[in-house]
Amino acid sequence: MTDITDLGPEDRKIVTLARSVRARNGVPEGAAVRDETGRTYAAGTVTLDSLKLSALQTAVAMAVASGATSLEAAAVVSGAGTVSDADRAAVRDLGGPQTPVLLAAPDGTVRSAAAAG
Repeated sequence: MTDITDLGPEDRKIVTLARSVRARNGVPEGAAVRDETGRTYAAGTVTLDSLKLSALQTAVAMAVASGATSLEAAAVVSGAGTVSDADRAAVRDLGGPQTPVLLAAPDGTVRSAAAAG
């Protein structure tokens, strides 16, 4: 596990944004992504009768809808122990297999950092 202060400032930012969305919206997960221009997109879990998206899928969709063509990094804050295959696939679709995906606990402790690959 890695303390959030061990991350670079841009990665700390997306973990902090993901934590904030999770806490503010009272959702199971919060996520944030950073695109090729440094813009960030933060989102929470979406649970509607007709639509269910994880926080990371929602953040990736927001980036795409805003015109992003690539991702530099992604972060998800969750009580889960791993990043789902579907979440890694969403990041990989936009960012490629080498895009880092950070998984942090609700307290901001980074549990893992692995390529979307």
